[in-house]
Amino acid sequence: MPFLATPAVPPGTMAALTQPEIHAEGLLLRPWQPSDRPAVVAAYADPAIQRWHCRSMTDDEAHDWIAAWPDRWRGETGAGWAVLDARNVVGQISLRRVALAEGLAEVSYWVLPDARGRRVATRALTALAAWCFDTLKLHRAELCHSTANVASCRVAGYAGFAAEGTKRREGRHADGWHDMHLHARLAGDL
Repeated sequence: MPFLATPAVPPGTMAALTQPEIHAEGLLLRPWQPSDRPAVVAAYADPAIQRWHCRSMTDDEAHDWIAAWPDRWRGETGAGWAVLDARNVVGQISLRRVALAEGLAEVSYWVLPDARGRRVATRALTALAAWCFDTLKLHRAELCHSTANVASCRVAGYAGFAAEGTKRREGRHADGWHDMHLHARLAGDL
């Protein structure tokens, strides 16, 4: 069935690019490397990350998780970056879902415990959003988080992602269904 609207971003646009390194006010966002496995395993062992991301991860699972990102990039379905402060992985940021035809991507992030309180997520999110709009030419970036995740709500606001509403009982967590806040930033937002 043909679409009547031209795709916002033509298919093949993302796959034609090499996944970049992105600089973010003293941080570096770079594609995941096999040597990052210990940081990924440590992250998914952290109770706060488990609470909001609803998963744990073994070393083998971390290997598979890292190895899957290049295929997601080529398939234009997602992209993941390790967030580094100096030389250490301090967090992650990803495009969980990409819909080029709609000019849309959904962002996800976490920060390791030792790096919390240093605006790591805000700096990474701001830089990734700028790349999404300036280079990939997306129209909209959005994120969702549990209404109970106050820290994630602050990150979204500081990075210019306006609150758009609440999705009732949309996210399933270990303790049951959570209402989820929806935030978004458009290409034209300041």
